Amino acid sequence: MDPHRSDDHPKADGGERRRDRSFTAFGARVPAAASAPGLHVVATPIGNLGDITLRALHTLAGADAVLAEDTRVSRVLLNHYGIDAPLIPYHEHNAAAMRPQVLARLAAGQALALISDAGTPLVSDPGYKLVLDAVAAEAAITALPGPSAVMAALVLGGLPTDRFFFEGFLPEKSGARRTRLADLAAVPGTLVFFESARRLADALADVAAVLGPRPAAVARELTKKFEEVRRGTADALAAHYAAEGAPRGECVVLVDRPAAGAVPSAAELDARLAAALDTLSVKDAAAVVAGETGLPRRDVYGRAVALVAARRDGR
Repeated sequence: MDPHRSDDHPKADGGERRRDRSFTAFGARVPAAASAPGLHVVATPIGNLGDITLRALHTLAGADAVLAEDTRVSRVLLNHYGIDAPLIPYHEHNAAAMRPQVLARLAAGQALALISDAGTPLVSDPGYKLVLDAVAAEAAITALPGPSAVMAALVLGGLPTDRFFFEGFLPEKSGARRTRLADLAAVPGTLVFFESARRLADALADVAAVLGPRPAAVARELTKKFEEVRRGTADALAAHYAAEGAPRGECVVLVDRPAAGAVPSAAELDARLAAALDTLSVKDAAAVVAGETGLPRRDVYGRAVALVAARRDGR
């Protein structure tokens, strides 16, 4: 049997049926050549099916199989473009068991396309370990760039784009979330988070509590009919979503970098630390104030420890 062919669609007599390697675009049926052997990491639409690239369509149609996070979601995309390709589930729950099978297919010379439910694979999905193992196995790997919720939100958010830090999802519980935000307080770029709609108001409230009233934005339903980007300070956005309730759709949260300013006096530094220590641990308060002032975190932490000791001693 030709190793470049998939064995997912056998004929009734036990042989292999010939797949229709083509797709439909602009009302026409377009032939696609068999994709080159190797792992093809393919970006797919984040909402609007029209955002697929022609290269992605050729690769999906020409692949021996498509590795999909959720085959039900991915089948909608393939059906929309008339692509007859076997779908293989590859997600966080079966990834460890599936990787050896995928690597064996790659070693046999098959062309496999890796897609996620939406957007660019490896961004908050289990594809990273597969690529890592494919690199170790010296398999050919190709990236097909395209839609990304992170980039779309950055373009629309109205915040600086020259530097940004993608965090993914923050911890679900407030205490852990605040601790992580404190670690990010001094990052000199726009912060980008994914967040569930039901936790959005609470997460923004923690952002405001730890990072202060920085400029922020919430982008949701990106590329879809009801796309919305709401901009404001973190505290104002927290109040809005607390009053209005959880919005619909997937949310991307952006938060501006620390404000640049003059080096504070010793008295101002103490005042900032004292206010932060009212609600945060010594470590978190030092991280927040270091981020706000640009002072070395070690120095700020030392001063915070001294203030706590002075409070304890009644001085």
